[in-house]
Amino acid sequence: MEETEKLFILWTSKEIETFDEMVFIYALNSKKQGWWKEVILIIWGASAQLAGKDEVVQLKLKELSENGVHVTACKACAEDLGVACALENIGVEVKYWGNALTQVLKSGSTLITV
Repeated sequence: MEETEKLFILWTSKEIETFDEMVFIYALNSKKQGWWKEVILIIWGASAQLAGKDEVVQLKLKELSENGVHVTACKACAEDLGVACALENIGVEVKYWGNALTQVLKSGSTLITV
């Protein structure tokens, strides 16, 4: 798949409004409307705490996965914030993202940071 058909969303904010009104809506519609062939949501930093502890956010993350969005989280962040198991339990891929994010940036892939 061409890199121009992939969208990476780097979600770092712990604000629920940012998740609801941008991250969730855009990721979901990107898949449903076919705007991007592949959508990868990366949970990083403070957003991991929100995702790991808020049940409504967890349901929405499951909905994203069910609609074809690949949901993944930074393992170091999730472990530091004590939410790695909670994220894994809802089907989020938890892995180290430092090197992978560097490769995304160097490749010129489309990346939104929120």
